[in-house]
Amino acid sequence: MPLLWLLLTLTGLPLAAQTKTPFQSAAATITEADLIRKVGIIAADSMQGRGTPSRGLEQTAEYVAAEFRRVGLKPLGEAGSYLQRFGVSRWSIDTARSVVEVRGNGRHDIARLGSDARFILGKIPDQPLHGPVVLITGMDSAVVKATMDVQGKIVLLVADFSRPVTPALNQKIVDLSEAGPKAVLVLSNRDSATFALRLASSARPRLMRDSENGSETGAPVIELHERSVSGVLAGAGIDLVRLRQLARSEQRVIAGLQVEVRLTRQVVARAQVPNVIGVLEGSDSLLRREYLVYSAHIDHIGISPGQPDSINNGADDNAAAVAALLELAEAFTQPGARPKRSFLFLAPSAEGDGLLGSAHFTEHPTVPLCQVVANLNMDLIGRNWRDSVIAVGMEQSDLGSVLQLVAQAHPELRMTPIADRWPEERIFYRSDHYNFARKGVPILFFTSGTHADYPQPSDEADRIDSEKEARLVRLLFYLGARVADTLPRPRWVAESYRQIVERK
Repeated sequence: MPLLWLLLTLTGLPLAAQTKTPFQSAAATITEADLIRKVGIIAADSMQGRGTPSRGLEQTAEYVAAEFRRVGLKPLGEAGSYLQRFGVSRWSIDTARSVVEVRGNGRHDIARLGSDARFILGKIPDQPLHGPVVLITGMDSAVVKATMDVQGKIVLLVADFSRPVTPALNQKIVDLSEAGPKAVLVLSNRDSATFALRLASSARPRLMRDSENGSETGAPVIELHERSVSGVLAGAGIDLVRLRQLARSEQRVIAGLQVEVRLTRQVVARAQVPNVIGVLEGSDSLLRREYLVYSAHIDHIGISPGQPDSINNGADDNAAAVAALLELAEAFTQPGARPKRSFLFLAPSAEGDGLLGSAHFTEHPTVPLCQVVANLNMDLIGRNWRDSVIAVGMEQSDLGSVLQLVAQAHPELRMTPIADRWPEERIFYRSDHYNFARKGVPILFFTSGTHADYPQPSDEADRIDSEKEARLVRLLFYLGARVADTLPRPRWVAESYRQIVERK
């Protein structure tokens, strides 16, 4: 009988005349009615869009913790609770004290942050930055490599914003920032109206973990409108119109040009925000010391003042996935459905502000991270295609082949996993699984992608396809059960491990 039970579980054969297996009975508790009810609670107006930090985020964390308690998960936060708190600071660039000065050939131009320039990313320096100036053109060329010699230099990057900016180009700029320059100044030719919108967007306060203060990596990247330094550049013989027409990338040191970058950060608020963590111990006395992590972030973007409906409810981003997390926790606590390994259910916050909650957990794990065998992350899973789901990371480890086997074993779910359809969008780096992957944990990231309601107040609970989501969550249930009951741990593909984990 045990052999027959295992065979029927893995093949998904109909059991019309027989009693359901414990796993099938547990999977059946994942229903569209339960999912949409939970989505409605998490995405209610009373949650005020779950911004980080906010009272709505705290209410959501309390609700998730209460559900973990109700189904019998063990608290795995701090001080015997389900909550793991971490400090965050909301900050902005002090525009009164932040400037870029450019001198050369007797000329002197000043670009002021907030009016002529905007901070994009990177480390905020404690002291003014100086260095030799190197001019780079054609960064959108395929031949450009991130290993170019920019160590200790101020980079002037000639960008052409009259053409579409691709995620690949953005990543090249990030790579350039991390290649050792003092600063990267992106010379912008945006029209005045578009640049003004960019300035306004950059002026919004940003969030960082308090433990990260001063620990950012990469040189500061600043978009500098060319009009603010046109006098000095013209005097140095730099013809930006001609340079943007070049078909290939060029790099040269500009002698006689001097640049000074001064940046100052001002903190506008501080808070403590929650991750929610519960664990279901496995049934095997040895394997229960290993963990499969299911994750779904609880935060969204809060309120957008000035609109008729100002609350960004975030039903698909990410209430649907949090509801799935709760349904999975309840399903695995059903009689006979507890696999050998333990399950850790993680609901991090501040995902939308830079994956801060999952970064904090993976740096301060409440179980040894070396004992986490896999992370199955969910984000935006309640809309779009009826019978398929993107599973980012399928090619990176043998989790991909396990997923395909499980999907084939359960044709009744009508849910086909497909590889990342938008590699150019680099969504692998844009949700909480990334922090697990970079620490060496094999991952799969499940998403059905964005839509016209993302991220808008119109992302409401009544637009969630709960029938489709229920089938998807059952697939994730069977996948987790298979991984948690299989003796060998999931294994990375060697090349993916080198690119993601060993890359420094």
